Amino acid sequence: MYDDLNLFIQIVQHQGLAKAAIKLNMSAATITRRLQKLEQTLSTQLVHRSARQFILTPEGQNYYQTYAPLFEQLEASKNALDMESQETCGSLKVFTPTNISLGFLQPMWSGFIKQYPDIRLELQLNNQREDLLAAKADIALRIGPQSDSQLYQKKLGSLSTLFVAAPSYIEQKGEPKTLEELERHTLLATHTLPNWQLNQISTGKSCVYHPKISTLTNDISLITQFVCDGLGVSLLPINEARNHLASGRLVHILKDWKGPERELFAVWSTGRLLNPRAKRLKDYMQDYIKLSLEQ
Repeated sequence: MYDDLNLFIQIVQHQGLAKAAIKLNMSAATITRRLQKLEQTLSTQLVHRSARQFILTPEGQNYYQTYAPLFEQLEASKNALDMESQETCGSLKVFTPTNISLGFLQPMWSGFIKQYPDIRLELQLNNQREDLLAAKADIALRIGPQSDSQLYQKKLGSLSTLFVAAPSYIEQKGEPKTLEELERHTLLATHTLPNWQLNQISTGKSCVYHPKISTLTNDISLITQFVCDGLGVSLLPINEARNHLASGRLVHILKDWKGPERELFAVWSTGRLLNPRAKRLKDYMQDYIKLSLEQ
């Protein structure tokens, strides 16, 4: 009945059986037979057969006015779903920093793959700021605002940084309560944060702290592991410390002081349109990061 009712609506829109047969590439006999079948199902006549011109019966007019908008809405919904399906099929090349993608964002990638199984995700992890246009990357995740005028950028969120130490270290060396006391402790840092821009939460005071670093590396995950092993104190981004704080492997110290925010940006080349798949990833990343930081 659904197909026959849809055919009836098209007959009306084409103003007659003969015109509808031509437009729909169907024989007039087939259209007539299906119309008769519909009338039998509905137990009512829809079209005046004897008239030379195409005229609906009052019942036919009522059925048309009732169902035509519904079929139009259904067709529009189908087209929208077809378009969405086309938009979420194909490849998506993404550049993203290694550490944050293997840690804080790892569940996000899994969730995105599950939600969009028809997107072929090509995820390249590295900490180098490659030329996105030359590399034919659709979108990238970067830490910190980009000075390159050839890039569009959208801020996704900010990660706080905080002082942490392992319980074993605190038991052995004590817990520093002030920045002055911190000077007497073993400090660990990365090359990207050799000096610490600090803000005091209670007063709003800011200062640049120059730590006497005992161990310096270019890998934040390694520093995190050193701190968990009780080798010293460090200023870590919340994404590195969160799980260890929850498990008790790390303790938040000097709570009145915090380090600089690490801003996360989605970036893409001005010479490359942001395709629908990349846009979906951008929106997905923004929602995931927002929800994660609220927890």
